[in-house]
Amino acid sequence: MKLLLPGFLLLAAVGMAHAQSEVFLCVDQNGVKEYKNTGDTKGCKRVSLPPLTVTSPSAGKSSGAGAGGAASSKPATATPPDFPKVDNGTQKARDNDRRQILQDELKNEQQRLANLKKDYNDGTPERQGNEHNYAKYQERVASMKEDISRSEKNIDALNRELSNLK
Repeated sequence: MKLLLPGFLLLAAVGMAHAQSEVFLCVDQNGVKEYKNTGDTKGCKRVSLPPLTVTSPSAGKSSGAGAGGAASSKPATATPPDFPKVDNGTQKARDNDRRQILQDELKNEQQRLANLKKDYNDGTPERQGNEHNYAKYQERVASMKEDISRSEKNIDALNRELSNLK
């Protein structure tokens, strides 16, 4: 048990050192920028970043109300004042457009699924001329089965999106 404690402390120290490592901005010959934790290549410069501050979620809840002061009425994720606003008519038109697009996609996906199932023929599709060996035929059948499964999942996802619209 005593041997585990020094090992744990060493791991914790390594984790802290890694969290506070240096950051380098590297630019290659084509001008592509990349951030790295090592500056061992040509064109890398150390970047000075502000320290991270980590607060616990419960720290914001207890401030103000416990000391007799009123809690702030402003929500933690307030919308910025310069955030663009959309009137109700425009939003309703956008929602209707979205609904129509989703319904069109659903219709197309349902048609695609019907065609895939027709070609699949309950797991025994017709062999094609280039499928002289049975392995190629089995690969195509497996691919068709995957396509059908994917199409069914797409239909489920589109139905979920449509049901989420108000």
